[in-house]
Amino acid sequence: MRKFILLFIVAAFGFSFANSSCKNGNREKELGAINTSSQGFQKESSEVYFDSTLVAPFFVKHPHLKAFQPSVEALYKKHQYHYIWFDKEGINEMGNLLYNKITNIASEGVQAAVPYKAELEAVFQNEDALQEPTIATELLLSSLYFFYANKVYQGLDAKQTTALGWHLPRKKQSYISYLDSLLANPSLINKDEREVLGQYYRLKEVLKHYRDMEKKGGWSAIELDTTFKTFTPGDSSKTIVQIRQHLFDVGDLAVNSKSALYDDALKAGIIKFKKRNGAIPNTIITAKNIATMNVPIAHRIKTIIVNMERCRWIPSDITKAKEYIGINIPSFRFTYFKDNKPVLVSNVVVGKALNQTVVFSGMMQYVVFSPYWNVPKSIIKKEIAPAMAKNKNYLAEHNMEWNNGAIRQKPGPKNSLGLVKFLFPNNNNIYLHDTPSKSLFNEEKRAFSHGCIRIEKPKELANLLLKDDKDWSPEKIDAAMNKGKETWYTLKNKIPVYIGYFTAWVDSEGVIHFYDDIYHRDERLAELIFEK
Repeated sequence: MRKFILLFIVAAFGFSFANSSCKNGNREKELGAINTSSQGFQKESSEVYFDSTLVAPFFVKHPHLKAFQPSVEALYKKHQYHYIWFDKEGINEMGNLLYNKITNIASEGVQAAVPYKAELEAVFQNEDALQEPTIATELLLSSLYFFYANKVYQGLDAKQTTALGWHLPRKKQSYISYLDSLLANPSLINKDEREVLGQYYRLKEVLKHYRDMEKKGGWSAIELDTTFKTFTPGDSSKTIVQIRQHLFDVGDLAVNSKSALYDDALKAGIIKFKKRNGAIPNTIITAKNIATMNVPIAHRIKTIIVNMERCRWIPSDITKAKEYIGINIPSFRFTYFKDNKPVLVSNVVVGKALNQTVVFSGMMQYVVFSPYWNVPKSIIKKEIAPAMAKNKNYLAEHNMEWNNGAIRQKPGPKNSLGLVKFLFPNNNNIYLHDTPSKSLFNEEKRAFSHGCIRIEKPKELANLLLKDDKDWSPEKIDAAMNKGKETWYTLKNKIPVYIGYFTAWVDSEGVIHFYDDIYHRDERLAELIFEK
């Protein structure tokens, strides 16, 4: 399409590329309006082009924008040095929208100061400056467009995110090309889920709500009643009044009766609160639950902003896959999506702090029934070798054997991988698997593994994966899991698996969930995105 527009410009106005980028001082020449209705939209271009030699001096005068000079130069080379932000009426719609976005960039969770904001505001507060195109205003807007795209769409660069332990693929986008889309349809800048993950916009809405609450004073800290260790339905205390107020403030209670009695209405609010905060959804109120309620609203806002930044790193098209698996480490939750709808949700156990599960993606290819567990060398050295030194029968007692100089555990119900594992080959040697330690799924915080991910519903996952294969039935799957002989099956369709790290997430109902930062990654990220 861009090639078509370029040829149209040349044909319509008879200017060669060399002429349009000539270097004849400050000469400006009028051009007619371009009508591209045949392309599905109406676009009125600027009427003048400018001298290409004026670009470099602008960045000498605006050194804080110099990082965007190569992008600006490439942009105008592509557009043959025509004005982009002006038409015959003055500043165009996209220019006005960009100004609005730049001046309200904090609403995007961006904490950086806008370079030369005073200069920008001076232009838009001067009616004459809005009418007549100038090189300074034109280049300022283009530079700030790339500043905006860098902060809002791209976020931290790949080297920084990799250093933070984020190995999911980063999205790739030319913001020079994307500007063509915005010029054709300026409203895209308000919400374009093709450019940023939809979760970003849901977090943005919650950010606005929390900031509005903060302006009104946020919420007060709850004082513990020392006569109670925990609260259960039927208890009465002044602390219950404060808890009720907090749940009303955060939206977990629709009505605040101000009662000091722990009644049925409060029970429903407590269960909702616990579900939103990664706690076991029972009706017992503990000191830890109250500590969660006492997290200041400023901290919650910071958490939302940190997770908006993470959303910038993810290609928005991953949710368009026919099927995919998403695992969020802090929520200890696995979700299998088909046609972008969850068909299986399961609790998981992830790596403990010393053996952190890696944030990355892979393609699930194999299901292994009745698997061997090939014990990693690190576990042999740290755990098994010392145990063998104390007990010469350790291997036999744990159904293990030597295998070509290594140790493996034989298939069976006590195998550490359980009865089935799911492989998506990767350099991190991480996979999904069953476990004989079912009780761990009852724990509130489930970081116990050596890095792999234990899934609570392995049989259900296997049945879903093989549902459309006529050679498999639930009965055959169950038999293979309990056969005691390792059997491999190659999936006919590889399934993307994304392992992410989000400590704040807004569900499909618009409800915000917060999770403990189990690997202490939020603060490291906040230090990079919050200006001192």
